[in-house]
Amino acid sequence: MRKFLWSFLEILQTVAIAAAAVFLVRTFIAQPFLVSGSSMEPNFYNKDYLLVDELSYRLREPVRGEVVVFKYPGDHKSFYIKRIIGLPGERVVVDKGQVGIYKDGKKVVLKEEYLRQAMNSGYSEITLDKDQYFVLGDNRNFSFDSRSWGPLRRPEIIGLVRVRVWPINHAMAFGQPTY
Repeated sequence: MRKFLWSFLEILQTVAIAAAAVFLVRTFIAQPFLVSGSSMEPNFYNKDYLLVDELSYRLREPVRGEVVVFKYPGDHKSFYIKRIIGLPGERVVVDKGQVGIYKDGKKVVLKEEYLRQAMNSGYSEITLDKDQYFVLGDNRNFSFDSRSWGPLRRPEIIGLVRVRVWPINHAMAFGQPTY
């Protein structure tokens, strides 16, 4: 009986350590995310399974071009995936598919080679505060993003998309585009 009890305690200890490790990793380091919808095509498709890095943004600020998962500002129970376009303190102008960034009196037009097609039309302009970001979907004609609901606040960002793990034939790590 004593041998059985000892074996049971060892198994219980192993399960507890494994559960604690999973909890710590999912809470502070990385968590899975399932893409829902077509707003990030052609780079991310419906039902893509991603790993989101939650640790990097505890150590540094988000950078333009990174794809992030965040709590939708209108309902923190919903999670979205979009690309960071505008950074704190910048003025962002989207005009007929072209994105212009204004900072310190200088204009930079983004060359977004990761896009399949340009936006049809439309105009949007915003100046971001110190903790705000402007995010857009890669499928601009079919994306509900900062053009519709305004800037994203820093505390709403969950993490940075690092890896697509499913579907397995499209598995890959993601870097930051250069502009």
